Amino acid sequence: MTQPPHEDKPASSPEELREKVERTRAELGETVEALAAKGDVKARAQEKASEVRELAAVKALEVREQAAVKASEVREQAAVKASEVREQAAAKAGELKAKAADVAHQVQDKLPEPVRDKAAQGSRMTRDNPKLLLAAVGAVALVVWLACRRKE
Repeated sequence: MTQPPHEDKPASSPEELREKVERTRAELGETVEALAAKGDVKARAQEKASEVRELAAVKALEVREQAAVKASEVREQAAVKASEVREQAAAKAGELKAKAADVAHQVQDKLPEPVRDKAAQGSRMTRDNPKLLLAAVGAVALVVWLACRRKE
């Protein structure tokens, strides 16, 4: 490689000549260092690896931040959806309760009078004496348990 000729005028004194030589030596030293740096493949590879690591760390941080934002959005959406589902379930429960009451009234209206009287009497007895209901349920459970044991 050739360099373009300097447009400097020739040195007129030995002092100027020495300064020129020193400048040329400095430039030559810088050029040699640059060439040596380009030739040092290991150092260049390490620099590139360092750059890639830094870039990867920055990208990882960005991805973590984006994931945190997305997770927050999903949590908020889930909370809203859960609230909506709870409201719908409560509304359906109310509707079912009303329908059950209607069906109970319809069945009660269609029952013969003696059966209605006995059902009302049983209802009053359980309201007045819940222990009697518990005893009856316990007795039925005992009979069922004994029947199951005999089958074995």
